[in-house]
Amino acid sequence: MKKFFTFVGLVSSVAFFNAQIVINEIYTAGGLLNALFRTDFIELKNIGSSTASLTGATIQYGAFSGQFTQYHNLPSITLAPGQTYLIQQGSEGTAGDGLIGVNLIVDVVLNLDGSGPVAGVGLQLGLASGKVALATNNVRVTGPTASNVIDFVGYGLANQFEGNGAAPSPLLVLSISRNANGTDTNNNNIDFTAGLPTPQGSGQTLAVGDINGSKSAFIRNTLVKNNEVYFSSDVQDVQFFTMSGQLVKKANVKAGAKVSIADLPKGNYIVTGTVNNNKVTERVLKE
Repeated sequence: MKKFFTFVGLVSSVAFFNAQIVINEIYTAGGLLNALFRTDFIELKNIGSSTASLTGATIQYGAFSGQFTQYHNLPSITLAPGQTYLIQQGSEGTAGDGLIGVNLIVDVVLNLDGSGPVAGVGLQLGLASGKVALATNNVRVTGPTASNVIDFVGYGLANQFEGNGAAPSPLLVLSISRNANGTDTNNNNIDFTAGLPTPQGSGQTLAVGDINGSKSAFIRNTLVKNNEVYFSSDVQDVQFFTMSGQLVKKANVKAGAKVSIADLPKGNYIVTGTVNNNKVTERVLKE
């Protein structure tokens, strides 16, 4: 079951309806030998008849058994009827072509157990089996009918799925896509079929990294200099993590403020914070 969305964003209701923005396609073989594409991807689509928006939403992933373990935030997005939104995820190698028309490149994922972020890759989707959920927030999805679920796809041997059965396995040269008629019957085994992948972006501005909004809405990497990180927005609960997930610095900053990182060793860091009640994440480099 899914929540209904209008052009003004999320609408919470006791009653549930089919979502307008749904998971439309999943590709899981990114980078493997003989793979068609170098990275995994998840494609969203507005299958409704009116413009719809997502604000504060996340993509969550879990293996075929057990609970959901990781997620990444989505920027606020608005899609016209029929419009798609292409999200580049992780990779298992270097084989295959690069994606074209990507709307979001995910290079930082967060763990639902609260441990440090994982940097450098997007979600590593299980090749033949797994679970993907589009959710209203970053609270761990517990199943296809959880209150924060917008759309849910269990594929292969997944222990959870919508309806009476899981979607088929994507495998090396195939993705799983919503049927051509674009319907959402809340039955993964009916709504999805395996076939050649057809990734399509919406032509919206590319967002790099796990950012709510454009890169300038949080941190500009070009302004990380002289051992200082400059912020372009008010950010609460700023936290700096090493690439291994160790917390090394905390701060609260105002727009135009800066945080000294002179005490930190050279290298990459993951910076998280809260902007306008939205969790944001960015990777910065101290040279």
